[in-house]
Amino acid sequence: QVQLVESGGGLVQAGGSLRLSCAASGSSFSAYAMAWYRQAPGKQRELVAFITSGGSPNYADSVKGRFTISRDNGKNTVYLQMNSLKAEDTAVYYCNRYGFRYDWGQGTQVTVSS
Repeated sequence: QVQLVESGGGLVQAGGSLRLSCAASGSSFSAYAMAWYRQAPGKQRELVAFITSGGSPNYADSVKGRFTISRDNGKNTVYLQMNSLKAEDTAVYYCNRYGFRYDWGQGTQVTVSS
């Protein structure tokens, strides 16, 4: 079991930036690919980006070129730098091990005003 704590969300104007952080418990963090997901009101949770254990990033088309995922294995933390935010980026953002469907954290709310 792993505990995940997301932080860094908030209210920002369109075109602004936010940096999300996700701190994970456990000693096997570096072995997992880690991902950021988001869920907007009335919509299903969707994958935003993931980063392999080796540090290779992958992005959903909707955020490519605007978001950057990174990780610090020494701190058991994964980050999501979000630039050029749009109103459609408004959602609760979650991190998790890539492909896992349990042990979700509480998420962090991102609201982008247009």
